[in-house]
Amino acid sequence: MRVLLSNLAIVTVLTTPALALAAQTATGTVKDYNKASMSLTLSDGTTYQLPKGFHDPGLKTGEKVSVSFDMSGKNHEAKTVKLIR
Repeated sequence: MRVLLSNLAIVTVLTTPALALAAQTATGTVKDYNKASMSLTLSDGTTYQLPKGFHDPGLKTGEKVSVSFDMSGKNHEAKTVKLIR
């Protein structure tokens, strides 16, 4: 039993950092989309930096979106932005 628990503890410790690096997802309403600064702000005030080569799916104020992002320090770096219809 001790061997099983110690193995489980080791697996948990080794997989936790990988889960922390996984992209997160948020949904919300577009408050502002700035093509010049490549940023997207949702109605909750969170601003996401969009990646180079971002293809605008038709973002407009008031549109509902789903944003997949990673955290880089205090910055939210968007990976994908999809309209929710």
